[in-house]
Amino acid sequence: MDTAFTEEQDGIRRTVRDVLARRCTPEDVRAAVLAPQGYDTALWHTLAHELGLPGLALPEAYGGAGCGTLELALAAEEAGRALLPSPLLPTAVLAAPLLHALGTRGQRDRLLPALARGELTATLAVPAGTLTSALGLSGTGNGTGTGNGTGNGNGTGPAPWTGISGGRHGRGTHEGGFGATGFGATGFGATGFGAAGCGAGGRGADGSGGSWAGGGRAGGIQARPADGGWRLYGEVGQVLCGHTAGLLLVAAHTGGFARSRTVLFLVTADAPGLTRIRQTALDETRPVARLELRDVPAEPLGPPEDDAGPALAAVGPGVAAVLAAEAVGAADGALRRTVAYVGVRHQFGRPIGSFQAVRHRLADVYVRVEAARSAAYYAAWAAGTEAAARAETAAPLSSTLPASPGDGPAVPEGRVNGVDRVNPAEGRANGAGPGEARVDGPLALAQALEALRSAAAETVQLHGGVGFTWEHPAHLAFKRAAGDTLLFGPAHLLRARAAARAGLFAPRTRRASERRDGEAVAV
Repeated sequence: MDTAFTEEQDGIRRTVRDVLARRCTPEDVRAAVLAPQGYDTALWHTLAHELGLPGLALPEAYGGAGCGTLELALAAEEAGRALLPSPLLPTAVLAAPLLHALGTRGQRDRLLPALARGELTATLAVPAGTLTSALGLSGTGNGTGTGNGTGNGNGTGPAPWTGISGGRHGRGTHEGGFGATGFGATGFGATGFGAAGCGAGGRGADGSGGSWAGGGRAGGIQARPADGGWRLYGEVGQVLCGHTAGLLLVAAHTGGFARSRTVLFLVTADAPGLTRIRQTALDETRPVARLELRDVPAEPLGPPEDDAGPALAAVGPGVAAVLAAEAVGAADGALRRTVAYVGVRHQFGRPIGSFQAVRHRLADVYVRVEAARSAAYYAAWAAGTEAAARAETAAPLSSTLPASPGDGPAVPEGRVNGVDRVNPAEGRANGAGPGEARVDGPLALAQALEALRSAAAETVQLHGGVGFTWEHPAHLAFKRAAGDTLLFGPAHLLRARAAARAGLFAPRTRRASERRDGEAVAV
């Protein structure tokens, strides 16, 4: 990885920072969140039409800038520094990559240029609290198997135990992270043994079935074929900009028990049966909404026979890297405001920033922020490099899909995720091994969330009595830290997922010198 930014990358960061410094002050933020849309539409028009931020990572063939994840992360860092309320995250980071990966040529030609120009906003709708699970960043299953073992000897065994869920202690059976089978405790009688009860664990985002999307049980969205099309029924909450997005990518469960799978559907804002209600959010700079769908007509994104789990997991590392960069920007903004304040606030005849205790606390925050920044930049670079390697070894998902009626000739893709096509072996030699981005993304996001939480807490503390008043902007950073942890964390689950992917807790095979009777022994 080349740690020096190009002139183009520096220009992107500088331009976005200058615009937001003039038009997204704390006073502007407080005014924007009170608008019905939850953001400043005039500022969004500038960012979309003049700066082209929604199409920053889209190919030039679809009206984008042909940049990549790293450039998008740099723009997101500046947006986070200003605590910008906007549809940039749901449109450019969540929806656009999925449309490009799964959409047919007709869907891409129809929708991606409008997204790149900012004429259309979009968002991803998954059940509340499952966004990171859907993207394969945290959580590996929802298994709740129950045991029924009771002793059959001369006594009664212990009460049945609930099976261990696969999320924390389970051992995944493939990369997607199947939830481990839950085992009921064996009931021990005085002389006999009860049978151990077993319950199946739920499957994770990367595998088929996608229990986070409802899995055929109550909750989430259910899809059924009807009248030559598809209808959706259900309810989801905490959808980012769900009340204003012109296009909804709704994750719905279909197929029943036999062919259980999760499919992404396109739902327009004016679809009959769709109700959108803006919800009260802890962090008002991230407007969210509840969607109610009652037999809403929908169009599958790509073939409805395919499960969307692998595509969601494929874009997960890039999403995590951009989110990490945004959190780093918010943390850096809070730190800079605090450093400026302790330099002018006087106590005992001297600035409070000259006291050693204050300086040490701010130094600790600075170390956390800089470490998180490095991790976010590397994760963004790794995500872009891995996307280029995938494009070199295999065609994009969308290129293998049958053309819809009326589709024109295939559009050349050009650069992939803003990274020139490279030899996959060369990419690994430069430090980005296969699947490395899937580990780097969650780790960077975890580190950034903790840095933001630390910076926001110190901001409130070191501003003293004024730090928790409504008129002061310190609470905006604090709420962003708390809200992001609820939406994208917590950090320990992100690290647990990365550890599972890296195989840190997988059983190892003994070396030849440790084998018994010439056979491998797992320990």
